Amino acid sequence: MKHVLIVEDVAEAQRWLSEIVSTAFPYAEIRTANSVWAANAQIDAPLDLALIDLGLPDGSGLDVLRSARKAHPQATCIVTTVMSDDASIVGALSAGADGYLLKEAAPAVLIRQLEQLSIGLPALSPAVARRVMEHFRLTGPVSEAEAQLTQREAQVLDLISRGLRNSEVAAQMGIASTTVAGYIKIIYRKLGIGSRAEAAWHAARLVSKPDSVGERPFAAPGSHD
Repeated sequence: MKHVLIVEDVAEAQRWLSEIVSTAFPYAEIRTANSVWAANAQIDAPLDLALIDLGLPDGSGLDVLRSARKAHPQATCIVTTVMSDDASIVGALSAGADGYLLKEAAPAVLIRQLEQLSIGLPALSPAVARRVMEHFRLTGPVSEAEAQLTQREAQVLDLISRGLRNSEVAAQMGIASTTVAGYIKIIYRKLGIGSRAEAAWHAARLVSKPDSVGERPFAAPGSHD
């Protein structure tokens, strides 16, 4: 890992992560950014590894993750965060994260997990790995309620599960934010859920069976059900 980017807005955490990376990869060139804007401003520079916090002052680290994935498909992008809820984990992995590390771990543990990247092991905190395994144990055939989602509802479900805000979903689909909010209410009612964490779980099930909703792909933005 010669070129490393650390995206972290807390100065102390930024220094701490830099020390961890320097220990794991002594010859790495380390760059830092404390916002989405600052990270995207240097996204075209060489990149082998990115450590990305989710909560940034001007947006979500998922935006940086997507930009890094697009600009550097071969780079390893790992989320480093304190957020261990299902929605954050599923959203990050769905957005293309290669790993998910909780900053509460001891430095020696994080160093070892980064070093293991060289032998192909994913950088997943033990607690996150357990949640992922539990998710797949619970994942089964698509339920009748999930199958009743229209293509537009399934598309909204997929987008909110990736951590996008209502306004971002609206922009991507070419509809109003109020329309997105209406879709979310319908989705919650149909699935019998009340949170985005539960929505992320259902979205992951549907992604694994892309033809289960309406027997056809998602409708293009601007189409009607």
